[in-house]
Amino acid sequence: MLDLVIRNGFIVDGSGLPGRNGDVSIKGGKVVSVGGRAGEAQRVIDATGRVVAPGFIDPHTHYDAQLCFDPYAFPAIEHGVTTVVPGNCSLSLAPLRIDQRDSFSRMFRLIEEMPEAAFDAGVDWRWGEGFGGWLDALEQNIALNVAPLVGHSVLRMYVMGPEAQSRAADAAEIRAMADLLRVCLDAGAVGLSTSFVDIDEHYRPVPSRWAAPAELDALSAVLGERDAVLQIVHEFYDTELTIARIEHLAELSLRHGITTTLSPLFHTNGNNTGVQRVMAAVEAARARGAAVWPQVQTRPIDISFTLEQRSLMLLTMPAWWKVASIRDHAEKLAAVAAGRDALVAEMNAMSRRPNGGLGAGGFVVREVVHARNNDLIGRNIDDIARERGTSHGDTVVDLALDEDLGTWFIRASIGHDNSPVVGDLLAHPFVHVGASDGGAHVGSFSTFGDTGYLFSEFVRGTKSLSLEAAVKKITLDPASIWGLKGRGLLAAGNAADVVVFDADHIGRGPEIASNDFPGEGVRWIRRQEGVDSVVVNGEVTWSADAGYAPEARAGVIATRD
Repeated sequence: MLDLVIRNGFIVDGSGLPGRNGDVSIKGGKVVSVGGRAGEAQRVIDATGRVVAPGFIDPHTHYDAQLCFDPYAFPAIEHGVTTVVPGNCSLSLAPLRIDQRDSFSRMFRLIEEMPEAAFDAGVDWRWGEGFGGWLDALEQNIALNVAPLVGHSVLRMYVMGPEAQSRAADAAEIRAMADLLRVCLDAGAVGLSTSFVDIDEHYRPVPSRWAAPAELDALSAVLGERDAVLQIVHEFYDTELTIARIEHLAELSLRHGITTTLSPLFHTNGNNTGVQRVMAAVEAARARGAAVWPQVQTRPIDISFTLEQRSLMLLTMPAWWKVASIRDHAEKLAAVAAGRDALVAEMNAMSRRPNGGLGAGGFVVREVVHARNNDLIGRNIDDIARERGTSHGDTVVDLALDEDLGTWFIRASIGHDNSPVVGDLLAHPFVHVGASDGGAHVGSFSTFGDTGYLFSEFVRGTKSLSLEAAVKKITLDPASIWGLKGRGLLAAGNAADVVVFDADHIGRGPEIASNDFPGEGVRWIRRQEGVDSVVVNGEVTWSADAGYAPEARAGVIATRD
C-alpha cells in the first residue's frame, strides 16, 4: 500500500509544461507515480480544485542560527518552501574556532539583524568547530531540506585569525583556505558564499572583502573540482560595480567551469536603464558560455526600525546608529534629547534621498505603544508632519519620545515600483528567483512572501508568467542551478517534496509581530495565504487545517549531484 496519495489535483510538475489533472502517489519518501489514478494509500489528500507542485526552493536564506532551535524554519514551510540554502553573505556557523565565536556572533547578529538574546539562547555550538559536525547536528532535527553554503568570511577567520579583517592572505594561507573549503564541500556544502558589501558592528568590511582576486580565484578552482556553486552579494546599489562583478563572475565561471549567482538585483523606475545594462552584461556573459545567474526578489522590501534596537535601516545614519546601540534605556532617552538636532537632520536627509537605487519608499507608522496614538498606525510620516507643521525628522523623533522609544516605523515598498517591468525581468530566462533573506532581519525587513507574491502579482496580476512558468522558476530552475538531484520536479523516483495550493488565492498574507524567538525581541513575520498542504520527503509537515505536524522531521541535508 502507498504511504500517501494526493488525489484529483491539477499537477504542475515543475518542468514548465502544461499542467494536467491526476494523482501523485508517494511511498518511502519518493514519488511513485504522477498522473492517472493512483491506488489505495494510508493517507489521502484531496486536492480537487488545487495545484499540486514540487516543493519550492529558496536559494538565499539565513536560517543558519534559527534552525538550531526551530526545525521548521518558521514560517518558510507554510510558504510552500521545502528546501532552503543558508550560509549566505559570506557567513556560516562553521567552520569556526571556539575562540572566534564571540566576534563571529556579533558580526552575524548585525548583518542578519538577529536579537542578541535570541542568538545566544538559540545557538549552543554543540557541534564543535567543523562544518561536518554542524551538518550532523542539524540533520538530527530539521523538518525541511537544507542545502548549505560555507561562508568565505569564516574560512578566512579560521585560517588567518584576527588578521582576516586587516589584510590580504599570503600564498600559504590561500592554500590552507582552499584545503578547508574542500573539507566543507566533501562534508555537504553545495558551494561558497562571499560578500562585497557587508560590514561589522565597527563599520569594518567583513573578512571576505579583504580577499585579493587571487584568493577568490583559488577558491573558485576548488569549487570547479567539486562542481559547486559560487554565490556573491555584489554592490547592488551601483550599476557600474555590478557590471564589473558580472564580468568577474563570468571569468571565474569560464576558467573553472562553475555556476555563479549574484544577489540581489532590484528594479525601480529610477534605475531602469541601469537594470537594462546589467541584464545586457548577463546576456553577454551567457553568450560566452559563462553560467551567471542574477537573483531577483519578487516583492518590494519593507524595512522596519525602532530606537529600541539596532537596525540596518539606521546603519548609514551615524547619530541614529549611536543612539540605537546604547543598551541602558535611561541613557538612550537622554541621548535622544541631547542629540535631537543631529537625529532630525539625518532623518530629514534620509527621507529625501533614494535608497541607493532601491527607490525612496515611504515612511509609515507601523506600531505604537499608547492607545492615544492608534489613529497614527498606517499613516505616512510626511502627512502627519504637514498636519503638525513640523519636519519629517521632528515628527519621527517626537513620536518616538512620546512613546518611550517604543514606536515601530516602516520604510515601505522599497524597490520594484513598476510591476509590469519587474514581471518581464522575472520572466527572463537568465533570472534566478531568490534573495528572500528568510531567517534574517528579524526585527526589521519583511523577509517572507516571495512565493505567494510571485503568483498573486506576476501570474494573476500582470500575467507576466504562466502558472507553469512561475512554478518552474522556484522549483526545477533552482534545483538545476544548484545541482540538487531528484528535487524540483514531480517525477517517479524523485524526492516527494510537494506543495498543494490554491492558484486563485495564493499570495502574501498578513504581517504579524512575533515573539516566538528565544530570549527577547520582536520580529516581523509575513504569513502566506492559499497554501493547503506541504509535504517534505513524503511526510505531511504542514497543513492549513492542522498547522505544523509536531513530530515531522523528514528534512535532510540536500547535497549536489
